[in-house]
Amino acid sequence: MLDIENITKQFGTVKALNDVSFTVPDGQITGLIGQNGAGKSTTFHSILNFLKYGGKITWDGEPVTEADFDNIGYLPEERSLMPKLTIEQQIIYLARLKDKPAKVIRPQIDDWMDKFAVKGKKTDKIKSLSKGNQQKVQLICTLIHHPKLIILDEPFSGLDPVNSDLLKKAILEARDQGAAIIFSSHDMANVESICDRLVMLKTGSVVLNGTIGEVRDSFGKSEVYVTTDWSSDQLDQLPHVVKVTHIRDQRYLLRLDDPSTGPEVFDKLTGGHYIQEFSQQPPTLDEIFRMKAVTTHE
Repeated sequence: MLDIENITKQFGTVKALNDVSFTVPDGQITGLIGQNGAGKSTTFHSILNFLKYGGKITWDGEPVTEADFDNIGYLPEERSLMPKLTIEQQIIYLARLKDKPAKVIRPQIDDWMDKFAVKGKKTDKIKSLSKGNQQKVQLICTLIHHPKLIILDEPFSGLDPVNSDLLKKAILEARDQGAAIIFSSHDMANVESICDRLVMLKTGSVVLNGTIGEVRDSFGKSEVYVTTDWSSDQLDQLPHVVKVTHIRDQRYLLRLDDPSTGPEVFDKLTGGHYIQEFSQQPPTLDEIFRMKAVTTHE
């Protein structure tokens, strides 16, 4: 388990991290989210000892040292493959930096390329690959040595939904094998689909920390999805409805001023008659992200 305790980091007059604390348990995926400049990359660089920081970071109770790097897989947001190398040369080169000999890694390459549906042969040069296939190769380099701690910064960048699903499957397999994983993305749908826990940073401070369910439930079930023949104007007149969003056809999203008023809204809308859909839920992660980016939820 990775423990981050009260870490701080300042660049000149800018406080990049302010007393940040959270844990990354083994066998779980922790989503680290926030706007650009919130402190995510600084957190990653602190974990990896790329820079000095205040506070304490431990892995299984011990400080993270250079000796631990062989068991860490890091996929940075900025890609760093060497374009003149072949796929095989690139994977073996980075694996050897993790103390994995070529004779161990080479027989695995074809299987990993099949798993990620990489287009081309392992003898193809990196520069000949599409952006998406380069992204797949970089993730292979991150995972092929079976790290126990994995840090993924925007791993699905440039990938279509089908290829994203292939990578998600590999990430979930690593989680099920016991790896502690930190996953960062601006796509909240990806975060919600694979993460067990969530940490949100805002201007260097933690503003959300908990399981996905805990975070969503903390905002209350203020969202109601309805399918009805009522018009937007009619729905807007319902008590306690503060916002009406037309989704498509006869489906709408209602925002309530108080989650406890759901039954009253239901009674007014249905009048004792059948309604195709009335689903009261907490806000989605995407909505929560937008709310937290503007204000602070107590």
